[in-house]
Amino acid sequence: MSSSDMMPIWSTEGPMNLNLRDMEVDAKLVPTERRFSPYDFNGGTTVVIAGSDFAIAAADTRMSTGLGILSRNQTKLFDLSSKTVLASAGCHSDIITLRRMLSARLTQYEHSSGKVMSSPAVAQLLSITLYHRRFFPYYAFCLVAGLDEEGKGAVYGYDAVGSFKRDTYGAMGSGQNYIMPVLDNLIGRQNRLDPSLPLSPDEAIAIVKDVFVAVSERDIYTGDSVEIRLIQKDGVTTEIFQLKKD
Repeated sequence: MSSSDMMPIWSTEGPMNLNLRDMEVDAKLVPTERRFSPYDFNGGTTVVIAGSDFAIAAADTRMSTGLGILSRNQTKLFDLSSKTVLASAGCHSDIITLRRMLSARLTQYEHSSGKVMSSPAVAQLLSITLYHRRFFPYYAFCLVAGLDEEGKGAVYGYDAVGSFKRDTYGAMGSGQNYIMPVLDNLIGRQNRLDPSLPLSPDEAIAIVKDVFVAVSERDIYTGDSVEIRLIQKDGVTTEIFQLKKD
């Protein structure tokens, strides 16, 4: 063995020689791992709140990938009917595909029945659509906000394969962990002893603005502006609230 095959190193037991020849490995015998993901998380945060006679869906307008911003004006809110709004964060291409699928089925229902699908029925339709793709799911984390048959606010939260439940508020996306504790305190009133009073639309919108201002300071994927849609029996109104741009 030549001296070039030996390399002196220092160890806790004193100097020793390392045999470089023993470390030679045939590259053909070493498995090489290659990865491909069809998904991309494009960031963003969505929030929904249900009131006694209204519902609110809100989402920021920033679309990102990695550490880059792709768009500062990309909506995450989609009107499914005159009283139902879908809010979705995740992979933008999957969200667009899901929205097109839902729009087609809602149009078929309207043509066959002669009426617009109610918000609870839309919520069930979305669950079925997501579950149908459970083996290759849409990378979309959805919230639905609307009014039920009695005119009361109704919001629904979903996982990626269609499990859902009706609730009074919810959040999804990259800023979810920052927003939910605030909503639990202000709307869910968990661990609070003061009396609970029903929220007015203006109070709910003020809460939405406050939580988005807070999360935009902590989450780099949330920012630019917030699109807020207020759903009432008279229709849907939209407000844009500016956030920090950096």
